[in-house]
Amino acid sequence: MDEKEPGTIKSLGEAIDELIKALQPLSQESRLTAIRAACDHLKIHVTGKDISTGSQPAKDATSSGSTPTIPRDIRNLKDEKQPTSANEMATLVAYYLAELAPETDRKTEVTVDDMTKYFKQAAFPLPKSPDMLLQNAKAAGYFDVAKRGFFRLNPVGFNLAAYNLPHSGTATINAAAKSRKKRRRKKTSRGK
Repeated sequence: MDEKEPGTIKSLGEAIDELIKALQPLSQESRLTAIRAACDHLKIHVTGKDISTGSQPAKDATSSGSTPTIPRDIRNLKDEKQPTSANEMATLVAYYLAELAPETDRKTEVTVDDMTKYFKQAAFPLPKSPDMLLQNAKAAGYFDVAKRGFFRLNPVGFNLAAYNLPHSGTATINAAAKSRKKRRRKKTSRGK
């Protein structure tokens, strides 16, 4: 990544990359402290449930008698995040496997078989062409290809799963639908 001139505005992706780079060497507890301090400094209101590492074992979350803040399985995560498309569900599956799954099941690269397995576990309808699911989610900007048949959640997909679901009302969904309709109209009018 090229260094920008001091004072130039970074893109969202560049800012996220810098945050990850700065937080990576810290312990989980230190990461949370740094994130909370930055949020306080920027006057961003978050609750304990909003910032969660997913690194706590499920038994720790329930042993205190309190309601766990981390979904323990993919179905709970799906119910909490309310994905509205197969692409969004695919990002949740990849996020779950990378961040929230039991240690023995964790992985950063996913396949079509993972999608089929976890869509079924979450009781989310499989797409008509499961073999194209990850390709479509990659085209939507949520995944990068790790190697043939293996996909890795990129920062856009991670942010969608971790922070942007569920959608806050229908405004986001309606805006995306209007944008798609505009693109279709432009394509149609060019062909005339």
